[in-house]
Amino acid sequence: MANIIIPPALAAFDSLPDSALIDVKVVSGVFGCSENTAWRRYGALAIKVSPQQTRWRVADVRQALAALNQ
Repeated sequence: MANIIIPPALAAFDSLPDSALIDVKVVSGVFGCSENTAWRRYGALAIKVSPQQTRWRVADVRQALAALNQ
């Protein structure tokens, strides 16, 4: 069986402040989908922090999660 590596930000997602920024790997882990699906579904929430880096605010991801439960 392959070893699964969980990103530290995903393991600590519940304790992160709303202002924290997370990458697509964490977003895909939170929603249980592939990175491509995370981009397709939640790319509009992304924030470009530099030409090569895009991140999501934890608060925005939590709102999207809450919307799924309604």
